[in-house]
Amino acid sequence: MSSTTSLLKLMYLVSPALPIGAYAYSQGQELAVDEAWLSSTDDIIDWIHGVMEHSIATNDAAVLAIHYDAWLNNDRETLDEWNTFLMAGRETKELLLEDEQLATGLLRVLQTHNIDIVPEHFSNKPSFPLLFALAGVKWQIPKNDLLEGFLWSWLENQVAAATKTVPLGQTQAQKILMAILPHIPELVEKALAMPEDHIGAGLPGLALASSLHERQYSRLFRS
Repeated sequence: MSSTTSLLKLMYLVSPALPIGAYAYSQGQELAVDEAWLSSTDDIIDWIHGVMEHSIATNDAAVLAIHYDAWLNNDRETLDEWNTFLMAGRETKELLLEDEQLATGLLRVLQTHNIDIVPEHFSNKPSFPLLFALAGVKWQIPKNDLLEGFLWSWLENQVAAATKTVPLGQTQAQKILMAILPHIPELVEKALAMPEDHIGAGLPGLALASSLHERQYSRLFRS
């Protein structure tokens, strides 16, 4: 597969139009806004960048990189081990359901392209990073590019959530994107360099926001 084709496949995989429902989740951001933890553009930048740096890059993206290599080597034991590890680390019911539901949506999309998995090979439901890595390997997307796309897609969805929760105008949303975008390559390097025994650290504030969000009286988002 040519590099151009791989790039187009990556663009397809990270598109907001991909029908997996990623737009429905704020990952605690909605609660943080409702409780006035976040009230300005700078607050949103700090929140999103902080979660990306200390959770998404060091957990999801780091495990995604491990999954990528394991799919290349058809190492089912490693795939199962880290899939179980990642899902066990979801700190609230809604964060676990988010991962499961995104994975269900992505699997449905991949099946239309004749990409599938054997559920019996796994002790738990497949995670979103597990399937994202599978798509990257099948479509010959370079690992670094796949991780950059993964972080970009998460960032774009978080900013889209902020436009509704704060709310923000489109110009402010673009300011947030451009403030955080330059950090993605360095966070990919951080994810790739993470020692395995350092993966799994959580963010207490994020866990608290998510747990409170589960009982928030009125909400737009599912997490």
